[in-house]
Parts: sequence; C-alpha cells; structure tokens
Amino acid sequence: MRGRTDGSQKKRLLTTFVLVGAALLFLYLYFGSQSEGESALEYGSRSLRKLGSSYLGGDEESDLGNKQDDFKFGLDDADGIVPKSFPVCDDRYSELIPCLDRHLIYQMRLKLDLSLMEHYERHCPLPERRFNCLIPPPTGYKVPIKWPKSRDEVWKANIPHTHLAHEKSDQNWMVVKGEKIIFPGGGTHFHYGADKYIKSLANMLNFSKDNMNNEGNLRTVLDVGCGVASFGGYLLSSDIIAMSLAPNDVHQNQIQFALERGIPAYLGVLGTKRLPYPSRSFELAHCSRCRIDWLQRDGILLLELDRLLRPGGYFAYSSPEAYAQDEEDLRIWKEMSALVERMCWKIAAKRNQTVIWVKPLTNDCYMERAPGTQPPLCRSNDDPDAVYGVNMEACITPYSEHDHSSKGSGLAPWPARLTSPPPRLADFGYSSDMFEKDTELWRKRVENYWDLLSPKISTNTIRNVMDMKANLGSFGAALGNKDVWVMNVVPEDGPNTLKLIYDRGLIGSIHNWCEAYSIYPRTYDLLHAGNVFSDVIEKKGCSGEDLLIEIDRILRPTGFLIVRDKKAVIDFVKKYLHAIHWETVAVADSPSESDGDDVVLIVQKKLWLTSESLRETD
Repeated sequence: MRGRTDGSQKKRLLTTFVLVGAALLFLYLYFGSQSEGESALEYGSRSLRKLGSSYLGGDEESDLGNKQDDFKFGLDDADGIVPKSFPVCDDRYSELIPCLDRHLIYQMRLKLDLSLMEHYERHCPLPERRFNCLIPPPTGYKVPIKWPKSRDEVWKANIPHTHLAHEKSDQNWMVVKGEKIIFPGGGTHFHYGADKYIKSLANMLNFSKDNMNNEGNLRTVLDVGCGVASFGGYLLSSDIIAMSLAPNDVHQNQIQFALERGIPAYLGVLGTKRLPYPSRSFELAHCSRCRIDWLQRDGILLLELDRLLRPGGYFAYSSPEAYAQDEEDLRIWKEMSALVERMCWKIAAKRNQTVIWVKPLTNDCYMERAPGTQPPLCRSNDDPDAVYGVNMEACITPYSEHDHSSKGSGLAPWPARLTSPPPRLADFGYSSDMFEKDTELWRKRVENYWDLLSPKISTNTIRNVMDMKANLGSFGAALGNKDVWVMNVVPEDGPNTLKLIYDRGLIGSIHNWCEAYSIYPRTYDLLHAGNVFSDVIEKKGCSGEDLLIEIDRILRPTGFLIVRDKKAVIDFVKKYLHAIHWETVAVADSPSESDGDDVVLIVQKKLWLTSESLRETD
C-alpha cells in the first residue's frame, strides 16, 4: 500500500509541475508577444498579427504595428524613424470598409435605428481604433480584366462571392462560368437586358431616336438600389454617366462588382443623412424594384431625390406599385401619387410596369399650393448643398430667383457642357475667364502626367480614376478624351464646388480625407492627390500614415498614385514607399510657373500576395 501511495503522490506532484509550467509558458508567450509589438489591428483578435511583415521582407522591430506614439507624421520629421514595412491585416479583412464596418458597430454597441437604415450609414472608428495595416488581396487575385471587356466579365477570384448568381439566377444579374463571373446585363426588372429597358424609357419620353441622352440634355443619372449596376453600365454607350448607389446590405458585394466591372458606383443609402451630392445634380433618378418605402417619414426619401434633381428632372420608377392591382399595392400607389402631386411632380409617361414623373421648371406650382400643404418648403436659411453628415429634411427645396426666372438649369448639352462655364460659377464669385484658364492649365498638367506615365501604361490600362481634391473638376475634364471615368472628390470644409463639377457633366462626392472613403478595397486604377497630403497633415492635423494606408486600401494592385504637392510632402511620401510596397515611376518639378514650388511624384502599387494566398495558389 505504501509503495502505491508514494507512486500516486509522485504522479500528482509531477502533474502539478506540468500544469504550472504550462501556465507560466502560456503567460510568457501571451505577454511576451505583446511586449514585442502590438497586433496589426487596433481591435479584434490579437492573433491577427500572424500576417505581419515576415514574408514581405521586413522584421518585427521595424513593423509599424501599433507603435503610433513612436512616429510624428508631420512634414518636418525628416530625421524621424523610417519604417521598413507596414504590417498586413488578416486575410479575413480583405474587403474591409472602415467606416461601414458592421463589426465595429457591434463592438461599439451603437444604438442605431435599423428601420431607418442607420446601420448602413457611415460610422467611422476613432483614431485609436483604426486598422493600421495593409489590406491583403484575396486568394488567387489577378490584375482586373480591362475595359470595355470588363463590363461583361470579371475574375471570380477577385470577388469570390457567387451568392448573387444563385439568388438572382432567374433575373440574369450574373452567371458563374469557370474562373469568371459573367454579366448578361439583366436586372430584377429587366431580365432581358438593360439596353432594351433603357431604350424603352427613352421611347416613353419621346426622345429622339429612342436615345436616352436626349441630344446631350440628359447626362447625369442617379440609380438608387442599383444591383450590380448594369443599368449604369449600359447608359455609358449613350454618353450618360450614372452614379450607381447601393448600401452594403444583404446583396453585400453589388457595388464591388460594379467597380470591378469599371462602372461608376458608390456605397450609400437613403437613410437619415443627405447623400453626399449637391442639390440639382442629376437629370434623372431611377429606381427599379429598389424596395424603398418612399412614403415613410412624410416622404423624406422622395424629398431627398427632389433636392438632387435638376429643374425639369425625371424620376423613373419601375415597381409593382405602378401596375399591380392587389389591395396593398393600390394603397401605396394612391398615397404616393398624392404625395408627388403635392410636391408638384407630374406624370410624364406611364406604360406597363413603369411610371416616369417630371419635376417642375419653376417655383410657380409651389407658390400656388394652399397654405399648410405638406410637405412644406424648406426654410430660407437651409443650405441644400450642405451634405456631409447633414440630416435629411422633409421639405421641398425651392429654386433661387435666378433659377426660377431661367426656367431650367441653363446648361449646355453634352459634350459642350464639359468645357462651358457653368451658370453656378457666380455662386463662388468665379469668372468665366478664370474657369477657362483653370481648364487649360489642367489640360497641360494631365498631358504632362500621361507623358510621365507612358512607359507604364497602354490605352486601356486605366479605367477607374479618382481626383481626391477636384476643385473645379478640370483634372477630370482633361481626361474627357480617354476611356476612363472620374470620381471627383471635394473636401467637406472647403468651397463646395462639387455642384460645378456636376454642372460640367461629371460626377463626384463630398469627403473628409481624415476618414476612410465609402468604397471597397482595390477599386481605383489611378488616384490623383493634388495638395491633399498638405491639407490633411498640416491644415487638419490628421495622420499622414492613415492617409497612406487608406490610399493603398482603395488603389488596385498595379494601380498608380499621382501626388502633386510641395517638396516636403513629396519627401514625406517617398520615405514610406518601401514600407507600403509602392515603387517610384517618376519625379518631376512642375513645368508651369503658376505651380510655384509644387513637385510631381508618380508611384505604382506592387502586386503582392499574403503567405496564405501564395500557399493556396500553389
């Protein structure tokens, strides 16, 4: 008995030592790993650092990781520490949109009204909660198919989501075929092709030759609930550019598919905030089975469309309420018809399953409404062009005295519109001469850019372009002879010149570059940053590192960044090229005396894959 007892005691003692040793080893590994460097992510699993810089040529000590306190990202830190590499986010974050991140919403326990779509609106992380790592491409990522072929097919590996192909299989949204996803051009309402549907809309409006552009008078379109944006994609051949809009909802990747196809698109929702576009921006708004409750909150969402439509603008609505005879659809149609009548819209055409309303050209109808008619006119001090983070108002935006007397927008037909001084120049005190000089200046600058880019590009290398600080839109206008489209971004705190950009027949949005843009990773072939870094770092006091990481997020692999700024900014950006895996294409002093001390830096983003991607590809 004693021998057995001694043996059991020894076994218990040995077990205790093993358990204590294991616990000490766990604590050492856990806290030791933290002391070497925090996770590449500000929140979430601490194991995400496994995709750090080890396979990208860096080492643990040189990673930026979470050591932001060690770096001062001003322009005067020439002697500061130069990082060897940025850490890489975990592969599961390959489609991260920081300000539309549902995981962030859950973690911050934000109290949002789901019925008002607040969970699909922008909610940006605070600086201390931001991802400070590079977004990796998905497994098997390939350089995107070039336009115009891309309108009809993309690589499945680049957006590995096929649920829409199954869910919408009877509507011809998309079809999986081998390594590619094919887009036949269908939609929920137009199974047999967007091109036929567009032609039918033009026919309903009696436009010449059934061409939707109405001899150049219909140029900008807002497509609400756009799906994979086939409607906008097929409008392009008619010289019409659509802002295809949809939230990151149950059809999660619809906007990502649109941009991969080379079709203009933006992640947004008709919720509680105004859309980031100025008043009187679009000649046509379109909703095809977009499943929006237009009657909610006194018609506030329909009134937002009214704010965005130009005088005489159209709203094309294809939905069961326009034709169905069941009790509920008849009720909705009756109430919606009464609402738009009080808004002074009239039916321009109604056929089969589609109705097209037209907005008045003047204020006459508004002035003739009975006192107390709802919805009311907006307050005289309401700025219809103030949009960034501004709540929608359930009111009608009347025209100014000038617009009322003009009985229309006074815009030239496209393509003359692109270079004609827009009437709203006067709102900023700008002269036509100033506008024409700006247009010519940017024509020369863009010509110089393309000379510098010429060793690296061919005619179809670049399709999706963003001007990060667009001013009057002359950079985008100078690209009018190339087969590209431009998202013109105007800062939220400067002159709101975005309405001039829309008046030129271009599109864009308002944004603050201290925050992430509302778009998927890897969506633009070319970003143009004219004095953006100096604005963000010096004027706003925001992080230059965050801006570099955001640019890398939205730039496609093999895509280009053009930085035009003062020398200190160029030196700042050049310090991080190796860390962010970009390479210099060209550096040049500005050829124009009017540019002062501006220097031009052009860089290209390298195509790199994570170790996990490489392993699975092999």
